[in-house]
Amino acid sequence: MRKIRMGMVGGGRGAFIGGVHRMAAALDQQIELVCGAFSSSPEKSKASGEDFYLDPSRVYGSYAEMIEKEKNLPAEVRMDFVSIVTPNHVHFGPAKMALENGFHVVCDKPITFSLEEAEELVELTKKTGLIFALTHNYTGYPMVKQARDMIAAGELGELRKVVVEYPQGWLATKVEDSDSKQAAWRTDPKRSGIAGAMGDIGSHAENLAEYMSGLKIDELCADLSAFVDGRLLDDDGNILLRFQGGAKGIMHCSQISVGEENALNIRIYGTKAGVEWHQMQPNSLIFKRQDQPAVIYRTGIGELSEAAQYASRIPAGHPEGYLEAFANIYKNFATCVQARLAGEEPNPLAKDFPTPEDGLRGMKFIIAAVESSKAGAVWTPC
Repeated sequence: MRKIRMGMVGGGRGAFIGGVHRMAAALDQQIELVCGAFSSSPEKSKASGEDFYLDPSRVYGSYAEMIEKEKNLPAEVRMDFVSIVTPNHVHFGPAKMALENGFHVVCDKPITFSLEEAEELVELTKKTGLIFALTHNYTGYPMVKQARDMIAAGELGELRKVVVEYPQGWLATKVEDSDSKQAAWRTDPKRSGIAGAMGDIGSHAENLAEYMSGLKIDELCADLSAFVDGRLLDDDGNILLRFQGGAKGIMHCSQISVGEENALNIRIYGTKAGVEWHQMQPNSLIFKRQDQPAVIYRTGIGELSEAAQYASRIPAGHPEGYLEAFANIYKNFATCVQARLAGEEPNPLAKDFPTPEDGLRGMKFIIAAVESSKAGAVWTPC
């Protein structure tokens, strides 16, 4: 047994999500960063490698150079997987090349820039049999898993309604015209894709709704807007949802909701009961029944589901938040890679992480939302 060796694409100096990935990967001491191509600029990549105290010979000027050279290193040295933390338009290339050269993959969401690219990665993952995890990190929270398991066990009865929203306020003005690197690429169709807020945070809301409810969105009716003058992609969206099986839903995602931080929340109602979860208060899950007091489930307390317990790390009352949930994706991924190296089957609970198929679902959702809105908010298959 040894640590799983990670190579990173993107995430160099000035990047936000790269640092989150590195912290999440390191939290459970199963993964070590051994190499990287941290920027499209070779000079910046080298400087970033110095920041991370890496061997200079394993800091590369491009992802192609990294994958090619790492492939030719001895098995006991080379990286085991590639972590892709770039803007959307640079997801497909390194993921495809990594899979074709025998490396497992962790990729930030949305999975690709286009539907065709997502479909190709799904097929390539099946063909190679390699492990591919997509970092829809909100599925890593213990109370999200608790809600999912309660719903699957029938405690809510037949599901009728899903209400999910993700309001932010950081793009309420045209900050992409300043020196905000994060705003610049997220509002640029050449780097973000066909959607802005819907691709950035709407894909999280879609994934959370389907993961927690166990239902797939069948069709949607979307009204997307770009409220900020001159912005090329949507910064706000309101969507009606129809789920397979008859449940209906409402989704609201916005990056111009002034004063909001990361207020992702979800409510699901069935014929017997409902549940409510808020990302900014992640250790609590509210369970509601008709004419009875609400019951609050808490991380680490009581008889929680096996998956919720498996995703918890510390005694109750010590907050477990964003980084821990993110780390659960990496922990489960690393456990599956470890099992593969040992020729064993992993703990079934460790297989609980988003896959390329989930990424394909997300791309179909994004495209359906954009097409529906452009057609005048008409019902569109998802």
